[in-house]
Amino acid sequence: MKKTALITGGAGFIGSHLCDLLLEKGHNVICVDNLLTGKMDNIRHLAREKGFEFVKHNVSQYINIKGRIDYILHFASPASPTDYLKYPIQTLKVGSLGTHNALGLAKAKRATFLLASTSEVYGDPLVNPQPEKYWGNVNPIGPRGVYDEAKRFAEAITMAYHRVHSLDTKIARIFNTYGERMRHNDGRAIPNFISQAIKGRPITMYGTGKQTRSFCYISDMVRGLYKLLVSRTHDPVNLGNPAEMTLLDLAGLIIENTGSGSRIVFEKLPVDDPKVRCPDIRKARTLLGWSPKVHIEEGLRKTISYFLS
Repeated sequence: MKKTALITGGAGFIGSHLCDLLLEKGHNVICVDNLLTGKMDNIRHLAREKGFEFVKHNVSQYINIKGRIDYILHFASPASPTDYLKYPIQTLKVGSLGTHNALGLAKAKRATFLLASTSEVYGDPLVNPQPEKYWGNVNPIGPRGVYDEAKRFAEAITMAYHRVHSLDTKIARIFNTYGERMRHNDGRAIPNFISQAIKGRPITMYGTGKQTRSFCYISDMVRGLYKLLVSRTHDPVNLGNPAEMTLLDLAGLIIENTGSGSRIVFEKLPVDDPKVRCPDIRKARTLLGWSPKVHIEEGLRKTISYFLS
C-alpha cells in the first residue's frame, strides 16, 4: 500500500521540493498551506499529479484530515527575517499552536513526525561550528526572538510527545538553504544579492560583510530530510553545508556569476544578527550517511538561472 505524507507549509520553498521528492518516492502527498508566504506557483506543476492533494488551511487552527497518514512533515512557518518580522504573532502561533496541532494529528494517526527546526535555535552562537549539544545564545525578547523561540518551543513539545506518547519524532535543524523557488523578495542573502546583481543595482551588505554563513543547495537538503524521516534517530540533527564563507565572499561570487557591475553598499547590521553560522554535521554523517554534494558555485549557477527565467 502506498504511504501518505502530509506536508504543512508544502507550498513554500523547501516544502514544495519535499512534495516533489516524496511523490518521486511513490508516496501520496497532502500539501497543507495557508499561502501566507508559500506560493501556488511552487506546486502548480503537481496539480494533475496522481496522489497529490492541496488543502488550503492555517495549521494554527485544528487540523482535520480523514484517512491514513504515515508521515507528517511540519514545515509551516515564515522562515526569513523579512517574513517573521512582518508576521511576528503568526510566527509564534504556528511554532506553538501549529506544532501542537500537527503533533496531535500525528498522535491520532500514529504517523512519523518530522519537525523543520532551524539553526536559529543557536541564536548568535558563542561556539563555531555549532554542534547539536550546544544550547545556543538567544535573546528571547529581541525582534528575532519570535522565530528563535517559536522553534525552540516546537523542539521542546516535539520531544515531549516522543517521551510521553512514544511518538516517532524527528527534528531537523536546518541551516541556510538556497535554490530554485526562493522568492525574489525573500529577504535572505542569496535571493537579495542575486536580485540586485541581475538588475545592476547596488548590493546591500549589512554590517561589515565579514559575518559568516554556510549555504546548502536545495537538492542536498531534501535528500538529507528524507534520510532523517526514515531514520531511527529522535534527537535533533543538523542539516546544512559546513563550507563556511563570509557574506562579502558570497556577494563576490554572485557578481562574478551574473557578470554584474553592481557595487556593494554597507548598511547597519540588524539587531541580534548572528556573526557566525556553520553546522557541525558529524551526527548527520554518522547516523544518516548524509553530507552535501553540490558546491556553492554549481548551486549558485542553477539558482541564478532560475531567477533569470
